[in-house]
Amino acid sequence: MSAWDLDKFKGVFVAMYSAYDEAGDVCEERVKKLARYYVDSGVKGLYVGGSSGEGILQNAEERKKVLEAVMKEVGEELTIIVHVGANSTRESVELAVHAEKWGADAISAVPAIYYRLSENSVEKHWQEMIDSTSLPFIIYNIPQTTGFHLTQSLFKKMAAQEKVIGIKMSGESVFELQQFKANGGKEFIVYNGPDEQYLGGRMMGADGGIGGTYGVMPELFCQLDTYFKQGEIEKAQALQDKINAIITKLLSYPSLYGATKAILSLRGVETGAPRLPLLPVEEKHWEDLKKLNEEIESAMKVYA
Repeated sequence: MSAWDLDKFKGVFVAMYSAYDEAGDVCEERVKKLARYYVDSGVKGLYVGGSSGEGILQNAEERKKVLEAVMKEVGEELTIIVHVGANSTRESVELAVHAEKWGADAISAVPAIYYRLSENSVEKHWQEMIDSTSLPFIIYNIPQTTGFHLTQSLFKKMAAQEKVIGIKMSGESVFELQQFKANGGKEFIVYNGPDEQYLGGRMMGADGGIGGTYGVMPELFCQLDTYFKQGEIEKAQALQDKINAIITKLLSYPSLYGATKAILSLRGVETGAPRLPLLPVEEKHWEDLKKLNEEIESAMKVYA
């Protein structure tokens, strides 16, 4: 039996975006406003400092500032998972300790990027974080960006630890996702990562999902999850098709992050431009983005 209430980790988690001021610096008030925006959407929680949050592009102090703002604003209302992965193990541990100090519910991390690391290196990297706090740990597997493919053998070794309670599976194979669930065990939490296959991931054993596009349409993913849990698969499939049409349009802009942050701006939730090298949207895109925002908002009303 787990030492933690695992139900609080099941469901829909928004991979929260960055929030900067006009100068490109982390803005605490904008972070708070963005976190508050998600409270009434029906999501279970927030995944802070991951890919969508641009954590890898921020220094440690900026990442701490973001988390502190989130915890102050919604820490008592949502489950907060903090991505603490950094290139150096030392910085990752520093961020993990900080997350525990501020009351986060769990920590998570990718392998270090840039260097092509052995399994032994990745294991030691994660283990230092696991041992540095009393918080549960969630593996973040995203081989298409880190270059590290998590094997089932290393996964089983990590998952055998009481503090390792889950995995964010952002690889594209739902078979591999199913294998993580099978090898992790019934109580082990598996998150679907690719937003466009949320339903597929859930059908193959995922306990929920963590995603970036959830941030501009959280209600749609919550309804998709509800359809799945109620066994209304045809409705779920139709909604996933609608979501995927929206995602396809979001991916047509210079960067997904620029597009999603622009859409939030249209709703009065300012988060600033993404940090370079991630590209912002250009002026010529705004009219199309307004139409896309209207399409998303219309869909959210239909499925409310």
